[in-house]
Amino acid sequence: MRYTNGTGTIYLDNEIEKKIKSAAKASHLSVSKWLAGIIKEKISAEWTQDIVNLSGSWANDFPTLEEIRLPHVEDSFKEGL
Repeated sequence: MRYTNGTGTIYLDNEIEKKIKSAAKASHLSVSKWLAGIIKEKISAEWTQDIVNLSGSWANDFPTLEEIRLPHVEDSFKEGL
């Protein structure tokens, strides 16, 4: 790959080039913008907005602090092995 001031040249086989062009077209982006987005996604250390939006979405699935601090309850009977 040759790289100069934000511009690069990569060499791809024809099959990969066709797939990239098709994916970029389906995303309504230029090939350059599509590739830049993929590269940014792969090297980013930040969570995507979809993941950030999940924060707190399981609020009703976890016990409250009060429930956790209740006296211990006996487990159900289990058969021996």
